[in-house]
Amino acid sequence: MATISSTGIGSGIDVDSLIGKLMSLQQQPIKDITTKSSGLQTQLSVYGQVKSALSTLRDAAAKLTSPATWYSVKATSSDTTAVTVASSGTPATGSLSVEVKQLASAQSIAMASSAANTSATVGQGTLTIQLGTWATDANNNPTGFTAKSGSSAVDVTIDAGDKLTDIRDKINAANAGVTASIIQDASGARLTITSKNSGESNGFRIQAAPGPDDTGGLAQLAYDPIGQSSGMTLALRAVNARALVNGLPVSSETNALNNTIDGLNILLLKVTPPVTLSIASDTDAIRKAITDFTAAYNAINAMLRTQTKYDDSTKTAGPLQGDSTAISLVSQLRSIVGGNTTLAGTLTRMADLGLDPGKDGSLGAGGTKLDNALNSKMSDLKTFFMGVDKNDSANNGFATKLRSFVDTVLGSDGSLSSRSKGIQSQIDRNNKRINELSDRNDSMEKRLRAQYSALDSTMSKYNGLSTYLSQQLSMLNKQSGG
Repeated sequence: MATISSTGIGSGIDVDSLIGKLMSLQQQPIKDITTKSSGLQTQLSVYGQVKSALSTLRDAAAKLTSPATWYSVKATSSDTTAVTVASSGTPATGSLSVEVKQLASAQSIAMASSAANTSATVGQGTLTIQLGTWATDANNNPTGFTAKSGSSAVDVTIDAGDKLTDIRDKINAANAGVTASIIQDASGARLTITSKNSGESNGFRIQAAPGPDDTGGLAQLAYDPIGQSSGMTLALRAVNARALVNGLPVSSETNALNNTIDGLNILLLKVTPPVTLSIASDTDAIRKAITDFTAAYNAINAMLRTQTKYDDSTKTAGPLQGDSTAISLVSQLRSIVGGNTTLAGTLTRMADLGLDPGKDGSLGAGGTKLDNALNSKMSDLKTFFMGVDKNDSANNGFATKLRSFVDTVLGSDGSLSSRSKGIQSQIDRNNKRINELSDRNDSMEKRLRAQYSALDSTMSKYNGLSTYLSQQLSMLNKQSGG
């Protein structure tokens, strides 16, 4: 039968309560260290947020140190229905005139007469398709054909039973540089063939070699006005686009003039009198880069201000209140944006752009002063942020200085990295100490329970002996009295 025992029954002492109170006292150092570690974890988390905000500031500053930002342009056309233009690089600012004389087109031919329907057969034999350039006389009549360099003639075999749809599919499958289609008109179905690409060199001829069973039908699909009669008629000639750019003639196999002016993609849409294309600095893009920069700076400034302050009304301190690394960071950032430069003409400090720091350290919104600089002092504005020599700190602009500073503090040996490592090391030491104290307390509790158990057993024996003696004395008293 199981024996039920409880420490303290023999001695009458509430051992569990006593040990519990003793161990509670021993837990207090662990609680204190845990509270400190919780505060350190909060600091570490805040520093992670600071690093992220600084990275955003670095990226925004880097954009203002990139030549691509300052040389970005916006190209516009005076008539977008005739000519469109887009920047593809860094073209020189200014304007130019584009007069479209002719749009590029692809050669297109069609059967001279319609077949009854798409199931009609035409003939039998071989069609030879060759890309090339047609020479013409003053009246645009073909006078010669020159095969396109690098291309080869392609043979398409037409069988006796091939329907018009079969012929279309065979031509398209031959990859001869042309596309065949069938057009339905009032009198039936016509096969049409068009160059895949526009331009003079993408014209084509089709020669028909009738098979032994052909009765002359395959000739309906020939187009060779120089070498043989043509059953196909010309619908569109293969021609280049022709235009005058600032009075100079240009030619292109497509309607896109992408190599005519460096950094500009020009698209011709219709024949037109001169259209003016204007290329100007993209002040909107530059303004956005500056606005993004100030927003990124204000974000890290507000974050540090909140995390390092002491709130008198709530009697609470921010996680980084009194932290020397954070306080130094605030001071250095404000020192950079509050400084002066002699590199950018009349633009010497942030206030000259309406970006002057306020009492809380945040930068202003710019306004009219920034507008004026964007419109009339672009070169000075660029120097203000970029500087003239990024490798010489004395000749750095504000964005270059901030980018360099942030790179330093975020570097592997930078102040933020070192501070974060220090906090983590302290947390690790605290965790180790907590484990040591917990092990010590476990051992102490086991030792106390063993000691009190032995005491309880001893007290139980003494209590039993005392009861026995009391009984014996009582019996002696009764005997002597009797």
